[in-house]
Amino acid sequence: MKHIERSLEDARNLVSKAVAYYKTQGKQISLAEFTNPKGLFSEGEMYIFVLTVDGIVLAHGADEKHIGRNFIEISDSRGNRYFQEVIEIANSEGSGIVEYWWINPSTQHTEPKNLYFEKVDDIIICSGVYLS
Repeated sequence: MKHIERSLEDARNLVSKAVAYYKTQGKQISLAEFTNPKGLFSEGEMYIFVLTVDGIVLAHGADEKHIGRNFIEISDSRGNRYFQEVIEIANSEGSGIVEYWWINPSTQHTEPKNLYFEKVDDIIICSGVYLS
């Protein structure tokens, strides 16, 4: 259990670091840095990605091909449209955690993953960690 809590804490810390960077560097510089897979916000399997409040990807530290895509209808392996929940919580509470099931690139198995996110201005800054 300790590993899970530490990993989720790592995601919170990475998002907090990204929020602070965004507040000092501005949107344009931050989105470019968040998309850099070798940048400040890519730590092993953890990375930052950014959504608009409508679900459009503005930055993605693991795959820049996602930029411009609308994630609102994406479902996990159990059919849950978890980004709808992310946007709802971000708009009502400002931050939160959503669990979903995704293929872990390290194990090639579908595993639970927690996504931590914070809304800043009109964007949602996110990072996720596998629970196993």
